[in-house]
Amino acid sequence: MVTPGQAVQVKEGIRRDVEDSLVVEEPLQIRINGRPFSITMRTPGDDAELVRGLLYTEGVVDLQGLTQEVVLEEKDGYTDASIQVPEVYLCSELMEKRSLVANASCGFCGKSEISDLRLQQPRVSTPQALSANLIPRFGHEMRSRQTGFEATGGCHAAAAFTIEGKFLSLYEDIGRHNAVDKVIGRLVGEDLLGAAAILQVSGRISFEIVSKAAAAGIPFLSAVSAPSSLAVQWAEQAGITLVAFCRESRFTVYANRQNIDFGETVNG
Repeated sequence: MVTPGQAVQVKEGIRRDVEDSLVVEEPLQIRINGRPFSITMRTPGDDAELVRGLLYTEGVVDLQGLTQEVVLEEKDGYTDASIQVPEVYLCSELMEKRSLVANASCGFCGKSEISDLRLQQPRVSTPQALSANLIPRFGHEMRSRQTGFEATGGCHAAAAFTIEGKFLSLYEDIGRHNAVDKVIGRLVGEDLLGAAAILQVSGRISFEIVSKAAAAGIPFLSAVSAPSSLAVQWAEQAGITLVAFCRESRFTVYANRQNIDFGETVNG
């Protein structure tokens, strides 16, 4: 499922407004016997199959219990999925001790209510605009430092830079969210969080990456690949300037474009 989004694209120094397509990312609240069990971030569609597969592979419900109907109800911005399972087919220990969150790219462990997914941080601000000329450099420098990816092809990366483009930190991890957490942890440990203005990540941007940038007060978020619809929505609300598809001389600004100094670029 995709949804249209408005953006401004810069290619070869020419700027133009574009209508782009965003993959939809929305929460699915899962309830077992009326009790909140987990939230999973997903692209809507085939939700009953998703609920059954998740509960089975996680060992929460036996196969016999999964024959029960999954009732889906559309709410404000999310879908509520409820299943009634006879206790004999339910792993009570996991229900009591575990609150599972499975996301499109992980994160938000321990959350089981939709209210837990609200942005809690104040709106991020930046005292200085980011030069459009610097944006392509962030992805290039991050990639040049990715030794793990060079060796395996299986690592995500995140890197932090100052508003002037000075490199601060880079980490790799199999999980995009883990790499982000490592970078932010390093900045905290080195008392450099206040200097970090740009968070560059490999792959796509989903909502939990935006939330981590907001929690760290980092005003610019840039990625090699696409953002989800919820990532764009959250970035706009959080005051974070979201830039994606940063490849070669091309990039697309999806949220808070007023914080980019487009300089010599011209409308196409």
